[in-house]
Amino acid sequence: MRTLTRTLNVDRNIARLAVAVGVVALGSVVSLALFFAVGKPFGAINDWAVGVLGFLSGLLAVMLRRRGMPAARGLGTAASGAAVIGAAIVVVGSTLVISQTTGFFLAGLVESLGFALIGLWLIALNRSIASASRWPRLLPSFGIAAGIIMAMGFAVVPGIAMGLDDIDTAPGWIWIGYLGWLGIFFIYPIWSIWLGSFRPQVR
Repeated sequence: MRTLTRTLNVDRNIARLAVAVGVVALGSVVSLALFFAVGKPFGAINDWAVGVLGFLSGLLAVMLRRRGMPAARGLGTAASGAAVIGAAIVVVGSTLVISQTTGFFLAGLVESLGFALIGLWLIALNRSIASASRWPRLLPSFGIAAGIIMAMGFAVVPGIAMGLDDIDTAPGWIWIGYLGWLGIFFIYPIWSIWLGSFRPQVR
């Protein structure tokens, strides 16, 4: 079976998709900052960007799995499945706020849960990358760090069940889950762009 190292060395589509994930993530950060500084329409742009980020993340997981992602002790399929389910949940969360079905706070909780599942995939994927040769030592470390921080989003599950949608009255513990966005907006895009840009030498 082809390894991830060999596959990414020859598959430019995966590399481009990984870079796109990082660019969209950084774009969502910029749009969010502009929303706080300027206002409309950057809030809506951010909502769309987050949904696209979730979709592209799920697509990246599927492509890596189909093109030879090494399994992390048999968890490859489960990890990829978690990423796909997480991507779908992120898209649902984005749709909730775009359609004004809920406010941004509850939609953000839903998105946090989705990215937490994607974080589990990141951890499994990067553990398998770490066991392969010809990759930068820090690349899997960045991926695992991003995945762990993103997985903090699981803390919002009770908030989703409670239907919390008011930032002013939200309990303090809910912000533990929101810390996951530090991984989503900063470490994950660095890892994605690095993954897509690196060209390992295959003998």
